[in-house]
Amino acid sequence: MKIILAGHNVDYEAIKECRESLDREECLTPETISAAYARISRNPLPVYELRKIARAEVEKARRSNRNIVFGMGHSSIAEHAVFNVDIIGVSRLIVEEIEKFRLCSYTEKSQRYIRLEDDFVIPLEVRDAGLEDVFVETVRRQNSLYHELYAGLKEYMFEKHRDMLSDPRGRSTVDGWAKEDARYIVSMATHAQLGMTLNARNLELMLRRSAAHVLKEVNEYGTKLYDATGNIAPSLIRYTEATPFDLTARAELRKAAGRLMEKMGASGEGAIVAKDGNVVLVHATPDGDEKIIASIMHSSSDLPMDGCLTAVYKMDSEEKEEIIRTACRHMESYDPPLREFENAGFSFEVTVSASCFAQLKRHRMATMTCQEYNPSLGVTIPTSVREIGMEGRFMEVISGTDEIYGRIREVSPQAAPYILTNSHRKRVALKVNAREMYHISRLREDMHAQWDIRETAERMVKLGKKVMPLTLMLTAGKDAFGQIKGK
Repeated sequence: MKIILAGHNVDYEAIKECRESLDREECLTPETISAAYARISRNPLPVYELRKIARAEVEKARRSNRNIVFGMGHSSIAEHAVFNVDIIGVSRLIVEEIEKFRLCSYTEKSQRYIRLEDDFVIPLEVRDAGLEDVFVETVRRQNSLYHELYAGLKEYMFEKHRDMLSDPRGRSTVDGWAKEDARYIVSMATHAQLGMTLNARNLELMLRRSAAHVLKEVNEYGTKLYDATGNIAPSLIRYTEATPFDLTARAELRKAAGRLMEKMGASGEGAIVAKDGNVVLVHATPDGDEKIIASIMHSSSDLPMDGCLTAVYKMDSEEKEEIIRTACRHMESYDPPLREFENAGFSFEVTVSASCFAQLKRHRMATMTCQEYNPSLGVTIPTSVREIGMEGRFMEVISGTDEIYGRIREVSPQAAPYILTNSHRKRVALKVNAREMYHISRLREDMHAQWDIRETAERMVKLGKKVMPLTLMLTAGKDAFGQIKGK
């Protein structure tokens, strides 16, 4: 056996320094790795020799990539070229658009831990509509209240949790609680910063989607992303223009859905499985416990699936529980359940604040689709804001924000959400399998999780347990997993 490191990500400034001492700087491209791996299937040479050949013949490697990726359609070859990208000064709103690409990796500046300054994006749509002054005035009013809230919440939190202040980590935690609750009044125009890692295949898709987006900031983001990456691996990034599908499908669907909903007289009420506060369980796999237990039996025996299902339906509840407990007996809080747990799942609709959604969207193995932020859904006000007597001031700023939102929406509907705050809500449709429910539970039901996402996760798990009590019986936050497992 040979395990050979073929390459790894290197700071681009270091690459530029190396180029100065190389006669053939063009070999410093991830395209050679893609080209070498593409040849594995048809060339008997060991892969490290294929990489050596590709480095010596970069233009030939690029022609090979173009033929294989775009001619033959083997797009997975482009996944071997990986980019790390700094993203600075974009709005909090379009971070949601960037992070829709779930096969990429992101690390974002957290408004929970970092005290915010007053920097924000002024959308071109707002400027073109002649509403820049009222937009800026509203955002400054929000930011002013943010600083007031932070000061008041910090004093309140320090008094309430005096026992934690002697430890520097405890003091930092309490200070973070004040920051994370104060941020609920900050707008989605606020500047964000993140690091992103993605392969060339997903980069090309991101560029196409950005070109087709209705927001000019997203268009600009796509242009600058291409400027930063396009010349690094040109043989792998080719189709970057907006497609008719990306340009028109969503707009046409909105028109069709609106027309048909009006015709059918839809009331917004329908059949659901269960509801708890802001979480609605819309659907769950019928006999989900039995299907997952049968999947475990199938991978652990020689029986066909129909035989496993027949056997499971003959079991009593104790026998079914024994299978689940055996599957999870040696699992620790850092272990994911077996993949068989993906064979049943849940469809939820959750109504969440922007702050909550910022965390929920990180669960990229779920399938998420969203409505726009909607002031008619109200806002989420941290309990601590009420306890320091600032709810009135909070709602005063929200009322002014909603008024300006309405004015912007009349002339530029797509840009109106910029002015809304982290407390504003939207509806999210969320499909998640039982394995991912364990991940959500471990991370978001944990005592260290932020309260907004924790409450949402607790309700999701509670409703899930009603229909799959055996499958989800060991769900718990990391802090409580040992206790739950020991029962």
